[in-house]
Amino acid sequence: MPDLPTHLPASLLARPIAHRALHGPGRPENSLAAIRAAIAANYGIELDVQCSADGVAMVFHDDTLDRLTDAQGPVRDRNAQDLQQIALKGSTEPIPTLRDVLDLVAGQVPLLIEIKDQTGTLSPGPETLEQAVARDLAGYRGDVALMSFNPACVKAMARHAPDRPRGLVTCAYTAQDWPDLPPAQRTALAGIPDFDAAGCSFISHDWRDLDAAPVTRLARRGVPILCWTIRNAADEQTARRSAQNITFDDYLP
Repeated sequence: MPDLPTHLPASLLARPIAHRALHGPGRPENSLAAIRAAIAANYGIELDVQCSADGVAMVFHDDTLDRLTDAQGPVRDRNAQDLQQIALKGSTEPIPTLRDVLDLVAGQVPLLIEIKDQTGTLSPGPETLEQAVARDLAGYRGDVALMSFNPACVKAMARHAPDRPRGLVTCAYTAQDWPDLPPAQRTALAGIPDFDAAGCSFISHDWRDLDAAPVTRLARRGVPILCWTIRNAADEQTARRSAQNITFDDYLP
């Protein structure tokens, strides 16, 4: 059993959290322009990290470049210097490193960092990305919390950055949304069994499934419940009956 979990910073409950930063026309998701916009609006920022070929944490959602850039192929096949030369679609914004983002934010708003699964199976991996995130966060003074769908990633962060609050990104794990996971694994993950073993202090759950029994049990323990991803005011009102904060996209709460 790990040490008692570090509490989620109060700042990540105080203001809505911009999903992949405050992106829009000319401000692609997870770009420095979108991060500047979120800082200007005083929103918290949710962002994603993938790993470069040379072990650098890159702020990028997908595991391939195809959707978000005019390049193709896995992010992990290119080194950081090459990735930083690739513009995000609809802009001249480059793919930033996590270090770039931390230097820009510098504690002005809280950060919620999702560590993307590197295995494709939500299973233990080499921990290269987790080590890179820990290195970048060393000495960072702003409010930050770390999370992942992959419980093994969260457990790795407990080893590599034990002083940073950790959480699980969770959902119902339906066959439609997770077709590549075996049914038994999907059923197990939906029960959020790794919360305590990973030393978690919060979850970020699919807002459509906030009434699920595992979520309710954690809420009764006083665990902060965040949710993803809210896209209009009506859904926000519904989600806030159960969740203490929202991650939002496509509108301004």
